[in-house]
Amino acid sequence: MDRLGLYWKNAAADVVGEKHGISDAELKQLSPRLKSLIRQAADDRKAGKHPFRELPYDEDAVDAVNRELEHFRDRCDTLIVLAASGTASGCNALQNALNPFTYNLMSERVRTGPQLFVVDSADPDQIKAIGDLVAPKLKKSILNVISDRDDAPETAAQFFYFREMLQGKLGKKYGDNILAVSAASGGTLQQIAAAEGYRTLTLPQGIGGPQSLLSAGGLFSAAMCGTDIEALLEGARDMDKRCKEADPLANPAALLAAVHYLLLNKDKTTHTIWSHAAALASMVDWFGQLWPRGAGAGGSAGLRGAEDRFITFLEVERFGQKLTIPPGPKEAADLQYLSGSNFQALSHAQKLAAEHGLREGGRPTMTVVFPTISPQTVGQFVYLYEVAGEFLASLLGVNTEDGPGKIARNDATRALIGAPESAELAKKMQAAGKRDPKFLL
Repeated sequence: MDRLGLYWKNAAADVVGEKHGISDAELKQLSPRLKSLIRQAADDRKAGKHPFRELPYDEDAVDAVNRELEHFRDRCDTLIVLAASGTASGCNALQNALNPFTYNLMSERVRTGPQLFVVDSADPDQIKAIGDLVAPKLKKSILNVISDRDDAPETAAQFFYFREMLQGKLGKKYGDNILAVSAASGGTLQQIAAAEGYRTLTLPQGIGGPQSLLSAGGLFSAAMCGTDIEALLEGARDMDKRCKEADPLANPAALLAAVHYLLLNKDKTTHTIWSHAAALASMVDWFGQLWPRGAGAGGSAGLRGAEDRFITFLEVERFGQKLTIPPGPKEAADLQYLSGSNFQALSHAQKLAAEHGLREGGRPTMTVVFPTISPQTVGQFVYLYEVAGEFLASLLGVNTEDGPGKIARNDATRALIGAPESAELAKKMQAAGKRDPKFLL
């Protein structure tokens, strides 16, 4: 199996200076805390904590996903996933990493599964466009609604909309085209599924949001679209072995957390991920949902070397294609150096050039090295960042659960849309939200 690599020399003080980089002394000083975190993580697993770490070993969940795959595969031309942003970002990340960029545009004869649309917002233009597209083929459209909680109004509203479409077209049998994935603890979606006869999958207790990627929440749509989910989980299991290493410098998750933590202490408060492969771009969005609050997740906003920024490159050593660059027109004499090279070499050159410029400016960078993009390496990447996120959260003294801001936002949305028990809150927000023309240009 190809193994993911983590290269961090360009974040070291010997390379970018003491002000911006990590010294051996700083790592040595942090090492006892890291060793303690690794031991504590092992104890927590025995106590049933951090359930996401057991997902790669959940054979019952894989069997359940495969049963639903067999049931729906031949009757599905379009798969619509409805989920909140954390779960949806994971579904998109797997799809875009492991299937061609043009997947949805391919013919049914060529595609490895149904067209896939992941809906994670209340954007009416997006919802209507997808609805209009699938309306003529609703009989072979499957609705995969995922909910690990009952307070995500956008997922509920999306579900109501597409459920009504199915009812109008399929009548009493509309429930045959719905797969509900809900929390093991129950909830509204599970109750609806039981009452209306949907097929179901279950999210393990404590699993939701971006950490649901390796559960039924992410595996079903991936399997439907042709991803080898067994290989994906094999990669995650391989990374799990590496993340149990007692030596922090041999443990990728502990080392990744340490680099982030020490750079945060040097005021590197914005972390940018830059992918040289279009296939991995959606992994950046997933990372932004996963990373602990206060840890500086800044997405993929360019390569400017501001002093508060720490950049991680996602590098692919071997693309699926090299793709030779042909000669250009004679008027492009200054660009003829490209002729005869290939796009893989150009991608690598761009990465090295960006890295060089940042290094020369004393800006720390790190590289996650994908030997190739495959289910195994993607599984390793997902699991690495999930564990590293937990380690980093512990170092920072924060938790990775939904914070009061998200809960308050959902409560506020309920009030504004008209939940009767929240009328006073709605009045308060409507008054505060009224635009003052003095501040509108």
